[in-house]
Amino acid sequence: VNMGGGNDFIPGRKRDFSPLSWSEYFEAMEDVEVENDNGKDISFTHGPVLLLLHGGGHSALSWAVFTAVIYNRINCRVVAMDLRAHGDTKVKNSDDLSAETMAKDIGKVVETLYGENPPPIMMIGHSMGGAIAVHTAAANHVPSLLGLCVIDVVEGTAMDALNSMQNFLRSRPKTFKSVENAIEWSVKSGQIRNVESARVSMGGQVKKCEEPLNSPGVSKSISDGIIEEEEEEEEEGESNHKRKKEDDQEVKKETLYTWQIDLSKTEKYWEGWFSGLSALFLSCPVPKLLLLAGVDRLDKDLTIGQMQGKFQMQVLPQCGHAVHEDAPEKVADALASFMVRHKFTEFKEGFLW
Repeated sequence: VNMGGGNDFIPGRKRDFSPLSWSEYFEAMEDVEVENDNGKDISFTHGPVLLLLHGGGHSALSWAVFTAVIYNRINCRVVAMDLRAHGDTKVKNSDDLSAETMAKDIGKVVETLYGENPPPIMMIGHSMGGAIAVHTAAANHVPSLLGLCVIDVVEGTAMDALNSMQNFLRSRPKTFKSVENAIEWSVKSGQIRNVESARVSMGGQVKKCEEPLNSPGVSKSISDGIIEEEEEEEEEGESNHKRKKEDDQEVKKETLYTWQIDLSKTEKYWEGWFSGLSALFLSCPVPKLLLLAGVDRLDKDLTIGQMQGKFQMQVLPQCGHAVHEDAPEKVADALASFMVRHKFTEFKEGFLW
C-alpha cells in the first residue's frame, strides 16, 4: 500500500509528516497477560502466523506497512508484538533485556495466545529482534516453528559496531516538539526512508516527556536536531511583536516528546544479543532466510553456511537499516516467495506473482 506517498516528493509542496493510526494496518490491538495460562486464539484468517519482532527502540508499529503488503500476497495471520520495555509492553523488571529473558517472553506470549496447540509459526526479526528470534528458535521456545527470517543483523558486523553505538545514540535529538517533528527527523536523517512507514511507526518510538517544558535542562534541547521547514510568510498587518507574544504563550502549553526507551542503558546486554549469533542461527533446524540492507561482510561461519546452502540470503540495495520499513514490498516479495517455495502457505487468489 502506498497511502498518499506519491505527493511526498513534489517540489514546493510540504511533505505530510502527520502520524498515521495503527488501525489502518492491523485489525486489533490486544493486551496479553503472560501470567494467565488460558489459551486465546486471536486468529482472524487462515494460514501460518508471522510472528514479527522489531529492533531496539522500535515497536510493533515498525511492521505496519509490511503487514498490509504481505497480507495481500499470501494466506497468513500476522502477530507483531512490543518487546519488553518497548512500545506499550509493561513488565516487572523492564531493565532485564537479556537475550535469554526476551526469548522466554516470546515463548510465553505464544503459549498464552494459542495454548497447547499453537499454529505453524514463521518468526521474523529485525536487528535486535532478529537476534532475539534466533535465541528463541535455538532454545525451542516456539515448538511449532516453521521457519526463521532475520533482517539486517550479522554477528561480525554487529559486534564491530558496538563501539560506535553509543556515539550514534548520543547523536540523536533528545526531545521533539511533537510526533510530527519526530517523524520529520526520522525521514530527513535517513533513519526511516519511507514516509508512510515513519508516519505510523515513530509514534511507537517516542512518548510524552514527564517533565514540563519550562523545567531546566529540557527547554534547551527543544530543537536538537530538528530540521525546520521555512515558515510561511507572515500574514499582512501582523506585527512581529504580537507574533512573538503569541509564540511565547504557545510554547508554555507545548508538551515535549522523548524516546520511549533509553537504549544507551541497555549496553550491558548488547554483546549477549549478538555474540555467537551466526553459529546459533546455523544450528536452527528450520528453513532460514537472511535479508540484508547492503552487501554486508558475512563472517566466517555464515560464509561457510551460505556455501553449504544452509540458508537463503538476499541483499536489498538502496535500503537503510530498517529494511522492512524502507522497502516493505521487496521484503514481502522475498518472504512470500520463500514461504511458498517451502510450501508453508500459498499466494492469495488473484495475486499476480
